[in-house]
Amino acid sequence: MIVAIDGPAGSGKTTVAQKAAEASGFEYLDSGVLYRGISKAVLDSGKDPEDPAVVVAIAASCRFELAAGKLMLNGKSLKDIYTDQVDRWSAVHSKIVDVRKNVNIQLRRIVANRDFIVMGRDIGTVVFPDAELKIFLDASIEARTARRYRQDRQGHSRLNAEQIRRSIEQRDSIDRHKSFGRLEQALDALYIDTSDLTIDQVCDRVVREILKLTRNQSGE
Repeated sequence: MIVAIDGPAGSGKTTVAQKAAEASGFEYLDSGVLYRGISKAVLDSGKDPEDPAVVVAIAASCRFELAAGKLMLNGKSLKDIYTDQVDRWSAVHSKIVDVRKNVNIQLRRIVANRDFIVMGRDIGTVVFPDAELKIFLDASIEARTARRYRQDRQGHSRLNAEQIRRSIEQRDSIDRHKSFGRLEQALDALYIDTSDLTIDQVCDRVVREILKLTRNQSGE
């Protein structure tokens, strides 16, 4: 069974997907990690990150696998992928159609015949259009900025709140105007506005929907 969770940056989908997977006994996969891994590989190569042909070639050399719940790139652990530089370039590289098609193929291979919660921006519309459950998480720009600011204070980012807001708005624009795999709600997705909800409240709602489906499938 595939549960697709989509939404813009800062909507809470990463934490919700992780917690819901743990609570429901599903495995979890964040499509954004694959894009970050590819961008990190491009940056580490020393080649021009602005050259689409270079990015596509490096993406083709990347093979992702799950090992003990951790995503590996060509047999090695992913490191240093949550930086401002990788964040910026992954937004750019994820616009490249051939990179997106490569990632989509790998996502489908990784989750084949298993119960997964897969998180991203086009999971329910492009990657798994036949997912048994589709959820679209959203939130106001104010709520998303505040969440990302709190997260960044715990990490290594030095961006202030206004810079984070501009970054989110820029990412929204990129995500919503991609020629392939743009951010949009699937017609059959459950829409949840998380602006005024706690993570636990959203997670409980998602888990209830998963349990409802699994019980129906088992004939309970």
